Amino acid sequence: MICFRDQGINHEYRTHELTLEQVLFESAPAKINFGLHIIHRRADGYHDLATVFHPIGWADRITVRPEEKISMTCTDATLSCGKDNLVIRAARLLREVAGIDQGASFHLEKVLPHGAGLGGGSSDAATVLRMLCSLWKLDDSTLALGALALKIGSDVPFFLHGRTAYAEGRGERLTPMTDYIFPFSLAVVVPPIHISTAWAFQQVNVSGTNRINLIDVVRSNDLDRWRCELVNDFEEPVFSRWPKIQEIKSSLLRSGAGFASLTGSGAGVYGVFESKDDAKEAAEEAVAKGYTTWHHAL
Repeated sequence: MICFRDQGINHEYRTHELTLEQVLFESAPAKINFGLHIIHRRADGYHDLATVFHPIGWADRITVRPEEKISMTCTDATLSCGKDNLVIRAARLLREVAGIDQGASFHLEKVLPHGAGLGGGSSDAATVLRMLCSLWKLDDSTLALGALALKIGSDVPFFLHGRTAYAEGRGERLTPMTDYIFPFSLAVVVPPIHISTAWAFQQVNVSGTNRINLIDVVRSNDLDRWRCELVNDFEEPVFSRWPKIQEIKSSLLRSGAGFASLTGSGAGVYGVFESKDDAKEAAEEAVAKGYTTWHHAL
């Protein structure tokens, strides 16, 4: 049996079954951040933050099939498929916690650029946790998957569910915004720049407080208000180091975006458009400049 799971328009997972050998296919979607405040540095070296995570349709694709050992291949030759890859780490950790000796082979069709603030590696890891619970017939309600996911990465718990959510702590304390509807078109532009998350956190100015109620601002869907109140604290150090990224944001605004922002610690920048034609044209302009681009029109 082949099971294929993807995300519908409301980011609800759908399973498709075919009558072949047991293989699982699933998409691993990216995220963007609506506002991102770094509140303080913790004693354990991590940072407390406040942000709204929002999933988008741009996604990696993962294939899993049962094998005796855990192994991985990838379409991106620059990406390590060894023990440090989050897919392998997630699989080994789940197997250890579940106390089983089964294996699996993974094939990652890498679509999302890494080092772009889109959460691609974390999404891959969360997707693998869900897929293996199905493949290995594990009861995920008894495995404390959220705590397990946090051991892999700070935003992996969000990707387990993949719905718009307000995040606090390291990013693991989630308040779902289940009835939130994003009514805009979107263009995401990624230049050929890899930004280390560790570097970004070293450079960012700690704000010391969550300055605004992010949930209220995001729910308003008022792009004038978004421009005034939604801030990504990573923009200052990233734009200072790479002016080209700041120019991408400016270009999106000139192209008609009502709001534009760095996502995560960058290098990706997204623009929010009321006009689907403007979003499409902005994406085409970015492609002409040689940037990796994705857009979604409503």
